[in-house]
Amino acid sequence: MNHRLAKVIFNLWLPFLGAGIKVRHIHPDWKAVDVQLRLGLTNRNYVGVHFGGSLYAMTDPFFMLMVLKNLGKDYIVWDKASSIDYIKPGRGVVTARFRIEDHQLQQFRDATANGDKHLPQLSVSIVDSDGNEVARVNKTLYIRRKKS
Repeated sequence: MNHRLAKVIFNLWLPFLGAGIKVRHIHPDWKAVDVQLRLGLTNRNYVGVHFGGSLYAMTDPFFMLMVLKNLGKDYIVWDKASSIDYIKPGRGVVTARFRIEDHQLQQFRDATANGDKHLPQLSVSIVDSDGNEVARVNKTLYIRRKKS
């Protein structure tokens, strides 16, 4: 699936649509993805700030998909574990900017060259419109080269 079609599908996907999550940008090489969440009635908690589940949901599939798209069909890539650290209440528009670097992809290839699994940890910050960190999500991926 190309990046343009993926963006349309994500933005029409009911869990994202209902939570107010919007994919703003997917780079053609799948090494950069930007996701936004506006505070609204469907994602506001009891005290009027972003619901933590919506903050987490806006980060859920992206590192896994970015790595999978870049490593290709010879690899198995899954989300293995994750955690979220809530730093301050989220208000207004919050953004998560996912980035994967070439040197990271090479590390993943090197670590799995002999068929071993690799469990890299990647992090993304969710920031408010002033650039203040609202939450940090840590993801552990499972990566393994498929057997020939």
